[in-house]
Amino acid sequence: MQALKERILRDGVVKPGNVLKVDSFLNHQMDVMLFDEMGAEFYRRFAQENITKILTVEASGIGIACMAARHFGVPVVFAKKTQTSNLDPEVYEAPVHSFTHNKDYKVRVSKKYLSAEDRVLLIDDFLANGEALRGLSSIVEQAGATLCGAGIAVEKGFQDGGKQLRESGMRVESLAIIESMDDNKIVFA
Repeated sequence: MQALKERILRDGVVKPGNVLKVDSFLNHQMDVMLFDEMGAEFYRRFAQENITKILTVEASGIGIACMAARHFGVPVVFAKKTQTSNLDPEVYEAPVHSFTHNKDYKVRVSKKYLSAEDRVLLIDDFLANGEALRGLSSIVEQAGATLCGAGIAVEKGFQDGGKQLRESGMRVESLAIIESMDDNKIVFA
């Protein structure tokens, strides 16, 4: 998606350790007009799948997921990283390792929000090693729902997550795939 790529080139900052800082528009301060364009593009790519739910992980994927859900006319469910007192005791749960935070989480979704009748689209801001999508996919499987694919804002194509997920049979649609990045030079695939 050209608008996203242009924004990454203009405002993205490459940090040590293959970290792309896009917090001025994607995952701290959010450009909702750009998110709306992204949501429309995810709808264009997945409209034929009859999506009934969009699933993401807290927190950075929520804004993009909400704008995509507006185009699909469906609810967003987000997997929580912490067990809270107001989370239902009956949950689907999966382990996830965060590349950005170098931390392991258990993500949880209340069983009342996903069922075998659901057709689920995963949405996330970044795809690096694919851990978040594997965890969300496990939750969809536990619910007996149908996984229709994953929509990603930015994929780090030089890491193996996207390749491995596609080889496993998951449909992954990324709006911007970065082939390489170093010394503040970003090259798209």
